[in-house]
Amino acid sequence: MLLAIDAGNTNIVFALVDPGSSPGQAGGAIVARWRIATDARRTADEYAVWLHQLLQLEGHDRSAIEAVIIATVVPRALHNLEVLASKYFGVEALVAGRPPVEWGITLDVDEPQNVGADRAVNVIAAHARHPGDLIVIDFGTATTFDVVDYSGAYKGGIIAPGINLSLDALVAAAAKLPRIAIEAPETASVIGRTTQDQMLIGIYFGYVAMIEGLVARMKAEVGRPARVVATGGLATLFERHVKLFDSIEPDLTIQGLGIIYDRLKAKT
Repeated sequence: MLLAIDAGNTNIVFALVDPGSSPGQAGGAIVARWRIATDARRTADEYAVWLHQLLQLEGHDRSAIEAVIIATVVPRALHNLEVLASKYFGVEALVAGRPPVEWGITLDVDEPQNVGADRAVNVIAAHARHPGDLIVIDFGTATTFDVVDYSGAYKGGIIAPGINLSLDALVAAAAKLPRIAIEAPETASVIGRTTQDQMLIGIYFGYVAMIEGLVARMKAEVGRPARVVATGGLATLFERHVKLFDSIEPDLTIQGLGIIYDRLKAKT
């Protein structure tokens, strides 16, 4: 069993992946997944206590974990995750983007060393699962748009503030505006009757317009039909009012880590 860890700015996702349980699925089948708030101060011992309890609750044996692979955009969190792997699972963690873990794709951008691990892993998973040109949108703390061509090469993309960051900035800068929860509006009306409705419309449909506009510009620049794949914890928030997603795949990063591990294991 593989323990795949996706450490983002807001949450860290831990997932058990069984490569042998689903031969037709690239990267293997995801057996279980758990999410915890990202805190760079959290120690390996704290992770271990929390994770051990969850493993037991879902009937998994810690000894079944034979490898750990990590993708992180939070450098300060990496050390304690590596200690978790060595101290509690007896393995040296594999870190996406660091030898011996190779991307296996071309990062065709001006600064390939600065491509986020999560974005590279998403591109790998999307290309393995879908043919042709792709636009991968990851809805997280930031919203990223990534273009991968039919050969699997990463061609670049866009980084935009996540929808919650946009809301936080609005509330912080305007003293009388209340804090509201982001949710998909019940209707497509863009004329709000209350302050809260007007805020939700402005944030939500403003974000929808940004998504639609940026994807249209990216497709025009690619110049070929491109499939749009959405992922990230907030992807389903836009499903009702955004019709341009060809698929929503919440586990894309975990699947990419499984694919990378499978390829590395095949080589060794």
